[in-house]
Amino acid sequence: MQTANCKIKRPTNTGFRKLRRHKLAMISFYVLVFLYASAIFAGFIAPYHFDNENRVLSYAPATKIYFFNEGKISRPFVYLTSYRFDEFYNRVYRQDKSKKYFLKFFMRGDDYRIFGLFKTNVHLFGVEGEARIYLLGADSRGRDLFSRIFYGGQVSLSIGLVGVLISLIIGVFIGGISGYFSGRIDNIIMRACEIIMAIPGFYLMLALRSIFSYSLTSVQIYFLIVLIMSFIGWPGIARVVRGMALSLREREFVLAAKALGVPDAKIILRHIIPHTFSYVIVAATLSIPGYILGESALSLLGLGIQDPYASWGNLLSESMAIAQIKFHPWILIPGVFIFITVMAFNLLGDGLRDVSDPKMPK
Repeated sequence: MQTANCKIKRPTNTGFRKLRRHKLAMISFYVLVFLYASAIFAGFIAPYHFDNENRVLSYAPATKIYFFNEGKISRPFVYLTSYRFDEFYNRVYRQDKSKKYFLKFFMRGDDYRIFGLFKTNVHLFGVEGEARIYLLGADSRGRDLFSRIFYGGQVSLSIGLVGVLISLIIGVFIGGISGYFSGRIDNIIMRACEIIMAIPGFYLMLALRSIFSYSLTSVQIYFLIVLIMSFIGWPGIARVVRGMALSLREREFVLAAKALGVPDAKIILRHIIPHTFSYVIVAATLSIPGYILGESALSLLGLGIQDPYASWGNLLSESMAIAQIKFHPWILIPGVFIFITVMAFNLLGDGLRDVSDPKMPK
């Protein structure tokens, strides 16, 4: 008797196959992989440390890289940049073409640590001598904006992940408990959620931040922002998980577990919460942009990460003056990175939501 060989399709395989067909979601996924990888290896990619400054080159424009020398292809090189004041006392930058400074790859420069553990000073590229290379221009203190954007990504991108993770843990467990037990426990938890959600999130975030000292270190401020945003973010997740738990508690496998005397905590952890994961993954992806924007807003207003440490929010703080944007438009570039990141997370979240929809064709 012959038995037919049949492959069992796992839900994860089916989900990945659906996601691959969602072109915008896949493009967004690869964009996010690039952004997070560049943030992790910011010290290697950036030619300078985030606080390496040269005030002589305040608001210097992007350095022009030359690939031809006297009509022939040459190694990439730059010229030394200096400035003079025009008749309106504005800085006019010019290049001293008497000497060439060649671009070098894998050159030694400022010290940094990979993963906070391994100390090294090898950078992807740079120039030796007096010349400096500013791919995206410089800020008010002559610091390389390109380097500070990648270092700032370490703060802004990680705050989104850490904040959402804490919110999800709190929201999923509290929502699961509320929906499973219902009754008085459910009423107390849901009223608490409604009180927090009734207050406008941004103003609540400002109020909570203003309670604490302004003399905190940037590391302390980082964790403070994570805790504040997690406190604001968990009620919405808890309400949705609670609704799912109310439905799941009446399912046969939950009733069977109760009949067998399985403890309530074990039922919640093994039977209720795992069935909310499809929602949780989508909710996490769609929530991360809010955390990134929240940190950026606080830092933009001077309540977040403080100089000289970099985040995308405090890099944008110099653009609050219209005159600065007019004369130095490159200071808006960190906003482009925020926009790309937020759009990528939203498009990826939409793709994951479509994949988790049972009505979507396989």
